[in-house]
Amino acid sequence: MKKSLIYALSAALLTTSCIDSLEDYNIDPKRATVGTAPGATFVANAERNLVRTINSANVNLNPFRFYVQYWAATDYPQESRYDINTRDINGGYWNALYRDVLRDLREAKTNIAADKLLTEPVKANQIACAEVLEIYTWAVLVETFGDVPYTQALNINSALPVYDSQAAIYADLITRLDAVIGQLKPGAGLGDYDLINGGDMALWLKFANSLKLRMALTIADVDDAKARTMVASTVGKVLASNDDIVDLAFDATFPNTNPLYEDLVRSGRNDFVGTSLFVDQLRTKEDPRLDDYFNPADSPAAGAPDFVGGEYGASNPYDEYSPAGDKLRQQTLPGVVMSYAQVEFMLAEAVARGYIAGTVTEHYNAGITASILEWGGTQAEATAYLAQPSVAYATAPGADYREKIGNQKWIALYNQPTEAYKEWRRLDTPRLTKPATANSEIPLRLPYPVAEQNVNTANYNAASSAIGGDVVTTKLFWDKR
Repeated sequence: MKKSLIYALSAALLTTSCIDSLEDYNIDPKRATVGTAPGATFVANAERNLVRTINSANVNLNPFRFYVQYWAATDYPQESRYDINTRDINGGYWNALYRDVLRDLREAKTNIAADKLLTEPVKANQIACAEVLEIYTWAVLVETFGDVPYTQALNINSALPVYDSQAAIYADLITRLDAVIGQLKPGAGLGDYDLINGGDMALWLKFANSLKLRMALTIADVDDAKARTMVASTVGKVLASNDDIVDLAFDATFPNTNPLYEDLVRSGRNDFVGTSLFVDQLRTKEDPRLDDYFNPADSPAAGAPDFVGGEYGASNPYDEYSPAGDKLRQQTLPGVVMSYAQVEFMLAEAVARGYIAGTVTEHYNAGITASILEWGGTQAEATAYLAQPSVAYATAPGADYREKIGNQKWIALYNQPTEAYKEWRRLDTPRLTKPATANSEIPLRLPYPVAEQNVNTANYNAASSAIGGDVVTTKLFWDKR
């Protein structure tokens, strides 16, 4: 993976040129153009940027570990109090997905289609892989902001694009996903340029079906019938073990290291500790992931346990509380797009909703076990953990499956903050409380970037009105509870 990461990203920056006139100088020499770079290199760059964006802990980009209260701040608690605009967090997230992911995927499709060196089956598979990634990225944008530019987005002839209805976008993405699932075929695809699935087309098909399962459950509270049909069509076609995790293994040398390493180690900063809410739950349940998720506090207060969480929304002395664990500090820690544990929790919910056959407990146990094994635990540890009345599905606290599954899913999604944030809003679990010093209620969405307000004003105003106000308390179309 190390060689393919460096090779693919380097190739994406290469161009060939022949200067015939002065007009040729009016070109960005670092910008690959149609036909000058293999389209697969753009996919590789998009994969890297996508994984970095959804997994980052950088407070200028991804605040979601704060929002779901995994982490508390040390010296600078503003972002944990929902100060979004000072650092333009919403603009950073928006730009990363539009400019650094979707734009590259559009370039990839164009270059792949024009590449005369590719056979038609390989070309079709490469375009299909890019399409799956594009659908995933659009889904994340809609789930984060609501209405967004879609039909006119990324079009030089539509510099001020209109915003499309979030429900309409999601419906179109589902249609596109159904189509691309039928286009993914055995054989060659992206090859060494594929940084998340290693060119494995069978895994791409599982990923696409797992994405369909994910999107089905996202709309389940607004369109039960459609969700039921979608889920049924994915049975036996989704991620089936920890060997199927869709992730990107980062390199040990900067700038291709895991972004967590950059934020937790390379920066030389000590900005984050676990929250008391999260650490206490892991400790009281004797969760075997505790010492993987966190390190013991360097100098806990007298009488405090070794693993202790700080106060969410406040400033916390770093030495007195548990910081992120050593595993999160590794340069090569994979950045996860979709985990097998995540899929098993989705299957547990699908059974609970009556969408598919089976038992909730079976998939619930499989999700917890997969997460523990993913973090280096043992089967024996998973069995002991599941034997606790506070963990076993039949006796775990919670009024219904949303709370029982949702709480364990929250624990398992610790290193998938973007997904954890979406699932917390959807399942309303765990019950989180805003800090007393918060700027607002806990955000249910990110507001639109200031640049959109200032430049794309008319379309911004229309979108803001359509969704019920460009504020963090506006619920998105799928969030009905």
